[in-house]
Amino acid sequence: MAYNKASNNEAPEFIEKVVYLNRVSKTVKGGRVMKFSALVVVGDGKGTVGYGLGKAAEVSEAILKGIADAKKNMVKVSLAGSTIPHDVIGIFGAGTVLLKPAPEGTGVIAGGAVRAVMEAVGIKNICAKCLRSNNPQNVVKATMAGLTSLRSPEQVAAVRGKSVEEIVG
Repeated sequence: MAYNKASNNEAPEFIEKVVYLNRVSKTVKGGRVMKFSALVVVGDGKGTVGYGLGKAAEVSEAILKGIADAKKNMVKVSLAGSTIPHDVIGIFGAGTVLLKPAPEGTGVIAGGAVRAVMEAVGIKNICAKCLRSNNPQNVVKATMAGLTSLRSPEQVAAVRGKSVEEIVG
């Protein structure tokens, strides 16, 4: 259900994907009042990604609010070429996402919410599996938790006080 949101006033280097649109209604004396929420993922395709939730009375306003929120909450992710450096499990609430690096040519093997995050961050080869919950908000947050916990060999070597060759083997 993810699709690209093209906007004229934003810089073209950001990839904006709407992961989930939700319509809720409140019954009042005069009838039903509809409101919308949009879960949006924004990335530069080079290792930086963020997500945001926007709520408004109109769909377009909700998407714009979500994009603004996502740009405020962008984080840098450690990558190894076009994949991730190692296996990782991201957990948020009941949502659990397993991320595994894949060799060149595999592509993005992932569900809708995880796929949107991977395309926004610029990962081209990965295998992912959503475990337990498939709620899009929890899945996106779990994916982000997994991606932020990734460490490159250089970062691990710096923490341990060793050389990269000793870490990689």
